[in-house]
Amino acid sequence: MSNFCLNSAKTYIGKNVNLHLKDGAVIVNVHLTAIKKAEMGKMNLLEYTSFGNSGREKIPLRNIEYAEGLNRNILIT
Repeated sequence: MSNFCLNSAKTYIGKNVNLHLKDGAVIVNVHLTAIKKAEMGKMNLLEYTSFGNSGREKIPLRNIEYAEGLNRNILIT
């Protein structure tokens, strides 16, 4: 599996995914909204909203191992 990079992240913007982190944790069913530059440094942040939460959260792109796309047809039923 390839590394999760900026170009990979751009393909998932606007979609629901499960984010698998490098430490083994999984952030389940989030909607990716944007990619932003950190205020200090060269770090990119991935902005997402979780299901049922109106607030937006950010996570460094380098902490993500890969993203697993979700099928919206299964989630609606």
